[in-house]
Amino acid sequence: MTDESVPLDAVSAAVVESGIVAILRAPTADYFAAVADVLAENGVTALEVTLTSQGALEALAGLRRQLPSSVAVGAGTVLTGADAKAAVDAGAEFLVSPVLDPGLIAGATVPFFPGTSTPTEMYAAHQAGAPLVKLFPAAGLGPEFLRNVRGPLPQINVMPTGGIKIEDIADWLFAGARSVGLGGPLVGDAVVGGSLTALAARARHAVSAVAFARS
Repeated sequence: MTDESVPLDAVSAAVVESGIVAILRAPTADYFAAVADVLAENGVTALEVTLTSQGALEALAGLRRQLPSSVAVGAGTVLTGADAKAAVDAGAEFLVSPVLDPGLIAGATVPFFPGTSTPTEMYAAHQAGAPLVKLFPAAGLGPEFLRNVRGPLPQINVMPTGGIKIEDIADWLFAGARSVGLGGPLVGDAVVGGSLTALAARARHAVSAVAFARS
């Protein structure tokens, strides 16, 4: 790899366009279909189904059949090659990990977004060909950390994830994030059967934050 930006494939570009990756994590994936419908209807067009949720692969396959092609559906908490293959076989269009394993990036048949928490890891992920680099856990580092890293490393496309609240979205995008990953603060208790009306309101708030930051 060179030190230039990694060109964005169509799926990674869709994740960037969404500005938000909604992370679906719960003890079981029973409510993921209903949650995904509400998120997509309210403008969140990139979804990550975490493999730690019971029934995740079946849910992922169902979401890919259920949602329009304009919604990017991926798998999260991918830690092994077997995880990656199972997720892609189920229909995952992108893969996300909390850790950096260059071998997984090299072996992936779809875009792979590895987890990093230092400039060295971020650069290694970029050099390995990751189109988007997950900054994790992001909340403890803060937007100023990303702003400082992007000074010497502007070519890295960063997706902060972990503890980010809806009211933080604009600050991260202003700091140079290409997209942000949101779990609990966005999906709330909807992933365990909670209010879909409240979920819709949170989704609209999040999408508005992206629009504000990009205006």
